[in-house]
Amino acid sequence: MAGKKIIQIVGFQNSGKTSLIEKLIKACKKKGIAVGTIKHHGHGGTPDRPFLNKDTDRHRQAGAAVTAVEGAGALHIEVMKDYWELEDIIRIYGQLPVDIILVEGYKKMDYPKVVLLRNQQDEILLQQLTNIIAVISHEHLSRTPYYPIFGSDEMDRFVHWFMKKINETED
Repeated sequence: MAGKKIIQIVGFQNSGKTSLIEKLIKACKKKGIAVGTIKHHGHGGTPDRPFLNKDTDRHRQAGAAVTAVEGAGALHIEVMKDYWELEDIIRIYGQLPVDIILVEGYKKMDYPKVVLLRNQQDEILLQQLTNIIAVISHEHLSRTPYYPIFGSDEMDRFVHWFMKKINETED
């Protein structure tokens, strides 16, 4: 989508995606960059109200201008239809005052991705996913991929790298 950068934050459950997004939102907000977030509710079924007060609420409290969660066809920006494609949601966000869209989940989509790995078993994601721009790992990787790798204890270094990356002009 012209004018808006879209970055996916992906990993298995409890890999630190929401915590990372909170840090990125805060860093962007300090620089005057308006952030919108989209979360995929990958646990099956429609997200209910208590769920909305979980990860997406953390995004909002961190300073996101717009948040959404999708699951089983329910998109919580209270709009209902049979099924929501990520592209449909991004088109809606294209009309909103955000500079960057952080997408939590939707592993199979082809936007630039930061992949979070909890352990060596999670490294399977590096073979399955496309458009990986960086990896954050809790453990040493069994092999070295061709993109920047950050330890889970290097969040400040990663946020600095990320802010430089999103300010690069697109070719």
